[in-house]
Amino acid sequence: MSEVITAKAPWKDHLKDLPFTLEYFEGTMYEKVEEMAKKYPNYIAFDFMNRPTTYKEMIRNIENCAKSLSTLGVRENDRVTIAMPNCPQAIYMFYAINLIGAISNMVHPLSSEEEIAFYINESQSSTVITLDQFYHKFEAIRAKTCAKSIVIARIRDALSRPLKIGYMLTAGRKIKKIPADAPVIMWNDFLKLGKTRFFDIKVKRNGDDPATILYSGGTTGTTKGILLTNKNFNALAQQIIAANPMYRPGDKMLSAMPIFHGFGLGVCIHSMLAGAGRCVLVPRFTPSSYAKLITKYHINFMAGVPTLFEALLRLPKFDKADLSSLKGVFSGGDSLSVELKKKLDKFLYDHNAKIQVREGYGTTETVTACCLTPSHYFKEGSIGLPLPDVYIKIVEPDTDKELPYGEEGEILLAGPTVMKEYINHPDETAKTLRHHSDGLTWVYTGDLGVMDEEGFVYFKGRSKRMIVTSGYNVYPAQLENIIDSFDKVSMSCVIGVPDAYRMQKVKAFIVLKNGYEATDEIKNEIIEYCSKRISKYAMPREFEFRNELPKTLVGKVAYRKLEEEELEKIKAAEVKE
Repeated sequence: MSEVITAKAPWKDHLKDLPFTLEYFEGTMYEKVEEMAKKYPNYIAFDFMNRPTTYKEMIRNIENCAKSLSTLGVRENDRVTIAMPNCPQAIYMFYAINLIGAISNMVHPLSSEEEIAFYINESQSSTVITLDQFYHKFEAIRAKTCAKSIVIARIRDALSRPLKIGYMLTAGRKIKKIPADAPVIMWNDFLKLGKTRFFDIKVKRNGDDPATILYSGGTTGTTKGILLTNKNFNALAQQIIAANPMYRPGDKMLSAMPIFHGFGLGVCIHSMLAGAGRCVLVPRFTPSSYAKLITKYHINFMAGVPTLFEALLRLPKFDKADLSSLKGVFSGGDSLSVELKKKLDKFLYDHNAKIQVREGYGTTETVTACCLTPSHYFKEGSIGLPLPDVYIKIVEPDTDKELPYGEEGEILLAGPTVMKEYINHPDETAKTLRHHSDGLTWVYTGDLGVMDEEGFVYFKGRSKRMIVTSGYNVYPAQLENIIDSFDKVSMSCVIGVPDAYRMQKVKAFIVLKNGYEATDEIKNEIIEYCSKRISKYAMPREFEFRNELPKTLVGKVAYRKLEEEELEKIKAAEVKE
C-alpha cells in the first residue's frame, strides 16, 4: 500500500504473541491450496459421510473439473453459479473455476425460484452447477435466465458403495427423477468432457483479481452481489491461522456452516485448506449428527452461529461426550449473548475442554470475520480485537468523524479482506467503501458499536432495519415488497420476534384489501405465493391478519410498536408459566 496509514490501533499493545501485520500470498486461491497439496499430499483434505479425500486426490479432481469447464466453454472472467450444500463436488468446482480464471457465484440452493433467477442473471452466469434434488427448481426458471449450461451432481456419486446403497434406500428415494431428455449435463458426463484436454488450462491470475461473488443486503437492505478477490480469501486464511497459534496442519474443522456463506466458505473451508487442515463436511445440519461428528473425528476447531450452539446444549446424547480435543470454538453470524456464552463455557468445561468460546464479528463485504476474541484475553460482552492488518474505528454514523473511546457510533472496517465492489451497483459501492485521510478505504457496516481504550470492540446493534435468524440476514423491506405484491394484500409489516432457538423468528402482519376476509384459505394462498419468492430461511414463521397497522406521526408503519407488542406477549406468557 503506497499511502501512509495513520489510523489508530490501540489494540496493538494487547496482542501478546499474536502478529499485528503479515506478509500475504499474492497468488490465487487454487495456487494456495495446491501449495499445501505439494507439501502434504497424503494429508486428508476433507471427509464426507465417512469417506476421506487426500490433498493429492482433491487436486486431481479439481484439475479434471477445470478441464471439463474449459471444454464447456467457460473462459477467464466468466461467471459460474454454484448452488450446492457442503459436498465434494462443490469443493472441486469452487477451486476449478478459480483455476481457469473464472468467477464463482455462490448461491443458497434453498433460495426461491425467483431469487435463483435473480442471482444467475445479476452475475451473468453462463453455467450452473447444482444437485439433482434441486433440478426441478432450476428447470422452472431456465427460460428466465442467461445460463447456457446446467451441470447436475448427485450426493450418491460422492459416497462409498455401502453408504450409496443406504442413501438410495432412504434420502435418495425422495428425489424426483430427472427426465431422460432433460437439457442438462450429468456429473459423470461432465467429467468425461475434460478427457480431451491435454494442454494447460490454467489461467494466470493474481491476488487482486476477482474470484467469487457472495450475496448480502448491503447498506440499503436490497440484495447485492459482493465481488471478492483471491487476496481477500487468502488473507483471511492467513489471519485466521495467525490468530490461532495452537493450529497445526492436519487439524480438523467441523465444516457445517454452508459454502455459500462467507463464514462457511472463508473460515470453515478455504482457511483450513489453505493451511493444510482437514474439513469434516456437513451437507445438512442437524444437532444430533453434528454432535456425533465432533466426538467421532475428535474435532479440533468448530465454528457456528449462536443457534447452532444453543441446539447442542439441548442434546441429551452429548452429556458424556469428551471434548478434550477442541482447540477453538468460534461463534459468529449473530450476536452471542453473555448468558449463552456462560452456558457454553460451562458446557465445554464440564466436557473436558480447556478452552472458552471465542466470539467474532465481520461482514460479507469483508468475506467474514475481521475481529476475534483472543485466546488469552477475554472481556465480557466484547467481540474481541481486530485480526492482523485489520483496522476498526467508531464514527458518528455515516460520517468520517471518529468518536472517543467508550462512545457509541457506526463500526467501520478496513484491511486486506475488503471487497472489490457490489456488482452492478456503483452508487451503493461508493456509499459503502469510502477512502479517508488516514490512508485506508473503509467499509461502512451500518452496525453500531463501542471501542474501549485497549481496542476491544463491543457490538451494540444495527442502525439498518434487519432481522438475524439462525445466522442469516433477513431484510424486512424485501419481504414486505413480496407480500404486498399479492393481489389480495393491502399492506404488510415484517418484524423479528425473539426465539429461543433461532434468536429471532420472522413474523408478518398483514392487512387485506377491502372485500377480503382473513381465512385459512387466503393465508395458505399467501404462503404458497411467498414460498416461490422467499428463501426457506427467510420465510415468515407466522402470519397474523390485522384490520390496520399502527402508524408513526408521519404515517409510516410503526414496526417498533409491533415489536413491543410481541415482547409483551412473551413476557406475559413467561409470567403465566
